[in-house]
Amino acid sequence: MQTNPTYSSLVAVGDSFTEGMSDLLPDGTYRGWADLLAGRMAAVTPGFRYANLAVRGKLIQQIVDEQVDVAAAMQADVITLVGGLNDTLRPKVDMVRVRDLLTEAVERLAPSCKQLVLMRSPGREGPVQARFRPRMEELFTVVDELAARHGAVVVDLYGALSLSDQRMWDVDRLHLTAEGHRRVAEAVWQTLGYDPEDTEWRTPLPATVPPKWLARRIADVRFTRQHLLPWIGRRLTGRSSGDGMPPKRPDLLPYDR
Repeated sequence: MQTNPTYSSLVAVGDSFTEGMSDLLPDGTYRGWADLLAGRMAAVTPGFRYANLAVRGKLIQQIVDEQVDVAAAMQADVITLVGGLNDTLRPKVDMVRVRDLLTEAVERLAPSCKQLVLMRSPGREGPVQARFRPRMEELFTVVDELAARHGAVVVDLYGALSLSDQRMWDVDRLHLTAEGHRRVAEAVWQTLGYDPEDTEWRTPLPATVPPKWLARRIADVRFTRQHLLPWIGRRLTGRSSGDGMPPKRPDLLPYDR
């Protein structure tokens, strides 16, 4: 990868991870790693343009149907694609179909940009992670194979110990905190060949005294009531948190934020 490259445009494709949940801004909108990355790229490239087509809750089929062709038509210098993880978290999933859809997405996007960026998504420590780890790792194997075949680069967030730390995750235990998103932006920035601004983004947080048993149980109850039960309800009824929501930033326009 070249050092300090010149990329004039970025299109982000994906789900809630790329939309930016839970990096909440004062006005109630989400920022996230893709916005942070776009801001950095805009700072070094006058006239830089950015679109973010991501919508929370989207499965890989929906990403292919709703975002891929739109992104390809924009002919951006850089396209980031992160998808399929929501599929792996479903009670039942056809991993062969996930592989085929991700392959279709890469085959459409890779020829339409100068650099396609894929990711091995970060994983939080805990029992949920352990349960779905085999599916996630199967997905990441496909990501590596597709990248090698189509000249994409892979950002390995899954292998970064700093991002597996529970303190990097919001109370919903599904989305990164603002600090987590900052580190992801740094990881993609460096993978694209820019000079590092934080060479320690992989470094784990300093150890702290774990919360006491009662505090952990209170947090578990709050998480179950506020996040887990609604999530299960959506799965059982076939609904998604992103139903009816438009893309975050649908047009490839100069980035001014």
